[in-house]
Amino acid sequence: MAKPTQEEILKELGISGAGATIVTPGGSAPSGNSDHGDSLGNDPTMEGMWALKAMEHAEIHFNLLCALDPSLLKLTPKDDVIYEEFRKEFPDFKIDKLAEDTLKSPAAKEKWRPFCNKFQEEVEDFSFATLVRIDCNDEYSEKNTILVTRIQFLCIEVARNREKFNESIRHNFKPKPRTKKINA
Repeated sequence: MAKPTQEEILKELGISGAGATIVTPGGSAPSGNSDHGDSLGNDPTMEGMWALKAMEHAEIHFNLLCALDPSLLKLTPKDDVIYEEFRKEFPDFKIDKLAEDTLKSPAAKEKWRPFCNKFQEEVEDFSFATLVRIDCNDEYSEKNTILVTRIQFLCIEVARNREKFNESIRHNFKPKPRTKKINA
């Protein structure tokens, strides 16, 4: 059996083109704009849809890490700006093994909030709930994930790619067949 090409892998993962860009699954929030998330309340159906979208995004992201050289992976057209701004604002942020308090403590939230809001007009669905791996050398699992905003995910994963923290994934894991695609 012939080894699939990069283009075939990307097509199988639902990504087209060599300069592939990961976007929020489905291209946007399930119903309405992510800027108006507070108006949705705690609708269990909506929360379930967002959780499914976050899982689908995690699946796609991990399969890309398994199949491609992460140092060449471009997650958005704004990767350079995201990385530069992230490392300027958070120069010592530890990205190999995340500590939840560096993202979710009251002090961390005070620092992250204005930083994230700078990307509101530049990154689609910048505040979309997204799963990120705690330990960059392991796969997505219940014990190895925390929920962050999309821009936090992008800051961490772009930095992991550029600083070569995601290198081991391709050698230690294989892409997994995707579960049924979610149509929301």
